[in-house]
Amino acid sequence: MDVETVEARAGPREFGPGDDMPEEYRKAATRMIQFHANSEIMGAYLERPFIREAPSIDRKLAFSAKVQDEIGHGQLLYRAAEELGVKTREQMLDELARGEGKFLNCFHYPMERWEETPMIAFFVDGAAMRRQATLKRTSWEPYAHAMDKICFEEGFHIKHGESILRELMTGPRAVQERTQAAFEEWWPRILQFFGPTDDQSTHHDFSAAVGLKTMTNDALRQAFLNAYVPKARQYGLELPDEPRVYRDAETDRWVVEQDDLDWDEFWTVAKNDYDGSHVQIGKRERTQEAVEWVRDAIESPGQGGVTPAAADD
Repeated sequence: MDVETVEARAGPREFGPGDDMPEEYRKAATRMIQFHANSEIMGAYLERPFIREAPSIDRKLAFSAKVQDEIGHGQLLYRAAEELGVKTREQMLDELARGEGKFLNCFHYPMERWEETPMIAFFVDGAAMRRQATLKRTSWEPYAHAMDKICFEEGFHIKHGESILRELMTGPRAVQERTQAAFEEWWPRILQFFGPTDDQSTHHDFSAAVGLKTMTNDALRQAFLNAYVPKARQYGLELPDEPRVYRDAETDRWVVEQDDLDWDEFWTVAKNDYDGSHVQIGKRERTQEAVEWVRDAIESPGQGGVTPAAADD
């Protein structure tokens, strides 16, 4: 198919591995899905320390399950991207370890305190669900199919994060103040989760034309604001003075002043050039190296690895 034919046919779950897709579509879909898969993996790395640091056995178990889910999501998405025939799963994982793979802005920053955990588990996952729910209608069927499972599990992740936020904001005043401080630090990053403003987005038009995306960055950001500003206020969180967020009386919507957001920092993060980026990517690189022997053993049985016969013994 040529691009014009793809645009004419584009619709939910319209294309799959059996279709002869043009190179432009394959590359655009691979870029989009690889970015998503990388983000799932890097989000898991951010939350992994809280399996041990969580304050109760129930919270530890919940974080353990959540991290396992996120790694599983990444694997599903790498496979969906691999079906496009542009890159293998191994190539994409290697790019991530080398610092070449891009991932969501929120996962470039460190998360060190318990009061920060609902900023990811509730607000960022809530933002992710806004975006991911639309991807169940994406035109690349393997991607949409993966989203069925991912969205189901992300719903539990959000409830997990909301439970932590409720506990923190009904706890001692000192805990509430630390949670408020964490919210003020993370809030601008959360609003930039959806990417650049529409006039700065370089990939949306083509992705929308071929059915890969169904909503713009600004439309997704608006939907998130309408849903999550009331939720934040419900739990006693106060919006910081900047970025300015206010309720538009005419449209009855919450609006953010985009110019108040630090877009220079956002683009630095997007290029993996932020200081925190190197720290987070370094974790992935070290893990990749640490388990290299396992991949070698699986791929080269009988050459220092475990042979099928030995495994049976």
